[in-house]
Amino acid sequence: MNNVTTIGIDLAKEVFAVCAMDVTGAVVYHKTLKREAFMNWAQQLPPCMVAMEACGSSHHWGRWFAARGHSTRLIAPEFVQPFRKSIAAKNDKNDAEAIAIAARQPTMRYVAIKSVEQQSVLVWHRLREGYKEERTAHLNRLRSLLGEFGIWPPHSADKLIRALPGLTADGAIPEGVRLAIEQSLLYLKTVHEQIALCDHQIGQHVASQPSARRLTEMTGIGTLTASATVATVVNASQFKNGRQFAAWLGLTPRQMSSGGKTKLGRTTRRGDTYVRSLLVQGAKSTLQVALRQAPDKANRLQQWIAGVYQRVGYHKTLVAIANKHARMMWAILAKDTVYDAEAWRQWQVAAVSQHR
Repeated sequence: MNNVTTIGIDLAKEVFAVCAMDVTGAVVYHKTLKREAFMNWAQQLPPCMVAMEACGSSHHWGRWFAARGHSTRLIAPEFVQPFRKSIAAKNDKNDAEAIAIAARQPTMRYVAIKSVEQQSVLVWHRLREGYKEERTAHLNRLRSLLGEFGIWPPHSADKLIRALPGLTADGAIPEGVRLAIEQSLLYLKTVHEQIALCDHQIGQHVASQPSARRLTEMTGIGTLTASATVATVVNASQFKNGRQFAAWLGLTPRQMSSGGKTKLGRTTRRGDTYVRSLLVQGAKSTLQVALRQAPDKANRLQQWIAGVYQRVGYHKTLVAIANKHARMMWAILAKDTVYDAEAWRQWQVAAVSQHR
């Protein structure tokens, strides 16, 4: 194994496919190993470049190999796909070889490996989203079951929950149904307690992170968005500028340019779905505040938002605001600075001075 310089690994829960290459890019060997055999093999591996697709457990294995002296690389699956020999022959062996080939490209972009602390925070975010989905599913199920008895509760989740205690005391409802409603109330109480616990942990994370607290100073950026961003972005400086960061979050249009003509399409919606959805939700409150503000009292950002709203409508304005927020967040994180709504004036003065 001394002539091996690059290792491509196709990760799975129990079976791991390995492709080893030498300095010329030639395949030295292929292996398919179970978990225990894989760890024993990796323990004896001399230091080299180990590449994997960014997927479930990839950050764990990235830290595991890095701790043993290897140069670890995580690659987005969309960048690996073009290097697979045959699209029709997708298997673990070909995937591992494609990963190794992709890792050897000098212009390849890699995914930064998250720390244990970052992933620990994201656990609370994922649990919170799961509890919300379970609550929504349970309320929808309960609403449909009540419809079988001619009971049509409000569509709003909050109104339905407030109406449930009254239904348990309604003698016109069969006793078995009233008992089921009581059990639903107990279940919803437990879910709400778990959501509150997640909110508490996320709040503590923001309180302990100065960078997250700086993000919350922006309009439309709350505790959830600030915590999720800091826990997801390993190093904002890895992005060249704010637009690249917004593109990473899927908030920029697709480009279909050719022959010197720029053609922009729909928003890509790539990247982290959770952070992007939080930014769009925060953009709703920012838009509402901007539209309520009197024109003579609106700041520069609110004037821009109102202008965009008049030109493109509600939904596109939300995406534009989310894109703007993403760029501002990048500046705060990458430059280690605080939010300044009047920062544009400094840039304007600097530009005029340079022009003179």
